[in-house]
Amino acid sequence: MTDRLLLAVDAPSLLHRNHHARVDSGLRDASGRPVWALHGMLRQILEAIDQFAPDAVLFGIDDRRRSVREQAYPAYKAGRAEKDADLVDQLDRAADLLDALGLLTVTPDGLEADDVNASAATWAERHGWRCVLITSDRDAFAHISDTTQVLRLITGGINGSPLLNPARLRAMYGVAPHHYLDFAALRGDASDNLPGVPGIGEKTAPVLLELMGSMQAVWADIEHTGGATLVATIDSWCEETGARRMGASLLKKLTAEGARERFDFNLAMMSGRTDLDLGLTPDEPGTPGLLPLDPERVMRVVGYLGVPATTDLALRVLTEAPASQAPVPIRMSGEGITLPVDLEIPDDLRDRLRAWVAADAGVDHDHAGYGLSRELAAVLTGPYVVDYRPSTSGVHLGELRRRALTEPLPRWRVR
Repeated sequence: MTDRLLLAVDAPSLLHRNHHARVDSGLRDASGRPVWALHGMLRQILEAIDQFAPDAVLFGIDDRRRSVREQAYPAYKAGRAEKDADLVDQLDRAADLLDALGLLTVTPDGLEADDVNASAATWAERHGWRCVLITSDRDAFAHISDTTQVLRLITGGINGSPLLNPARLRAMYGVAPHHYLDFAALRGDASDNLPGVPGIGEKTAPVLLELMGSMQAVWADIEHTGGATLVATIDSWCEETGARRMGASLLKKLTAEGARERFDFNLAMMSGRTDLDLGLTPDEPGTPGLLPLDPERVMRVVGYLGVPATTDLALRVLTEAPASQAPVPIRMSGEGITLPVDLEIPDDLRDRLRAWVAADAGVDHDHAGYGLSRELAAVLTGPYVVDYRPSTSGVHLGELRRRALTEPLPRWRVR
């Protein structure tokens, strides 16, 4: 297992949530087209990248031309309201925006972002990476493991959403990740118009799976012993816990006409594909999805949305090395600078840095610090980088960041 991290994002999920949350803003890009959902999605992804510092970012996109699930079940998601035209427009443009940034998008033929997330978790495990799936879809819970977590988007955005691991999933639903799909197939999913097995809900299903091990074991017992082991096991648990005996009634529900077929159908509809070719090539620097991204590209693409604060955030989080590759920062601000003991720099530069720290803050002080920070970065050796933090009261932070793009220098960045 390495320290490398893959962030896999359910893009349609974020776009839907941000469309409804931000439609009143009426935000439009430089050409006048609606971008409030696109901007909201991007803003949340930037916050997530800032929090997790991943090595690669992958976006799953639904195939909007056809759906194999809808072909198998025309009533799939039939209860959902018709999509607003402005949302449809932004859904159709999402891949172009993300591709233009240099991020990786995958639109699987006839499939959904859920399938991309499932394949991302499998890819990460196979390659020894860690993985975080970002989605509001509960089907992703089946992919939680010791190496994969799910950031379940709820009201409150990235920072207000729970990051689920195996222990937290069990605390929420009473099931382990490897039981989750069986649990969901029994319960059903109203949002996808998938009824559950009648009479078996969120309270009974976890008990059944915990005691019997899996639904495969349940169906095998019903087939070979008529459910005798099931009834005995459930009733024994009821006696131990003081609950009313329910073995026989549970068996009756599971053997009712259509129950097995309903379970099998739900399981097939809910299971994500784990074998998609994601096109991730982590050993080829500069390929789509790998961080950091090109600063000029980031400024051009994000700047087109017309929100300077988001452009500044994007320049900071998308152009920095991921946590697994991060150099040791030397933080420099008007409040001070701490130089590593073993760092060798010219004595005159060290003296000027001390004098600069002691000087009064202000616009001239910020510009002088800008020059000194570049000078320090230019003589660095070893795994260090200079983080220069000017006084925002003296010089607008965005101004210096844009200036830095025209004067690129390794081992140096403006915070």
